[in-house]
Amino acid sequence: MIWETVTAPPGLAPPRPMTVRAQSIPPRHAFPEHAHSWHQLVYAISGVLTVAVAGRSFVISPEQAVWLPTGLRHRVGTLPGAEFRSLWIADEAGAGLPARATVVGVSPLLRALIVEAAAIEGQDDPDGYAGRVTGLILDQLRRARPLPGALPWPREGSLGALCEALYADPADPRGPEAWGRELGMSARTLARRVEAELGMSLRSWRRRLRLFKAIELLGGGQSVTQAAMELGYGSTAAFIYAFRGEMGCSPQAYMRGGPASPPAPPIRRRRAAGSAGTATGTARSSA
Repeated sequence: MIWETVTAPPGLAPPRPMTVRAQSIPPRHAFPEHAHSWHQLVYAISGVLTVAVAGRSFVISPEQAVWLPTGLRHRVGTLPGAEFRSLWIADEAGAGLPARATVVGVSPLLRALIVEAAAIEGQDDPDGYAGRVTGLILDQLRRARPLPGALPWPREGSLGALCEALYADPADPRGPEAWGRELGMSARTLARRVEAELGMSLRSWRRRLRLFKAIELLGGGQSVTQAAMELGYGSTAAFIYAFRGEMGCSPQAYMRGGPASPPAPPIRRRRAAGSAGTATGTARSSA
């Protein structure tokens, strides 16, 4: 399926020490692969982003952000659409932050600070308020908890089509045999490719996808019962049980103020994954 290219807003200056970009990205749009001579925090206040860096590709929700150090080539896109917020941070201001691409949890305070920084971007700052907001953001980033795993995403081709289909309909009941026939390969070949590119079995990936979508649906205002039915659970009780097992709390408790960035289970890899990249098989872009 075709993805369209997004262009960055014009006239943005290098960070001194921080520049905030705010942009709405339509569904199936992405920025071309590129790198910056400064650090970047990739975040969406709503929607979902797919971030691709060397050897890895993953999907993040508004509870997560991706820290990209200076010079790292990357692509950013969105399958369902997103309200994109990009923080460009000067090298010296990012001292003490990770030297590699890192998924971090976004606390309510950090989210509020990012929203405020975007709102005051480009305004006169006679009393130094913007500088204090920047300082608080950097403090929060240094305190942010790295997450051991987001939702991994395949590089391209048939696995990209498979993951897109399951993202659109997480209740799809087809297993490896049926999907193998759909994609023109045996179930065993499909299993090997999924393990190599995603670092887990298709069953484990679907379980993580459902959790990811659960947070997205609940955050969008759906009830627990509505989310359970859309995700394909046989009952609300089954959904609550699965959610509690992964998150350590019920969906209701989570939405009342559970951890903004719960720990994700570690991704076990049998060997170094071949490669992972853009949002989908035809996405050739990012931010």
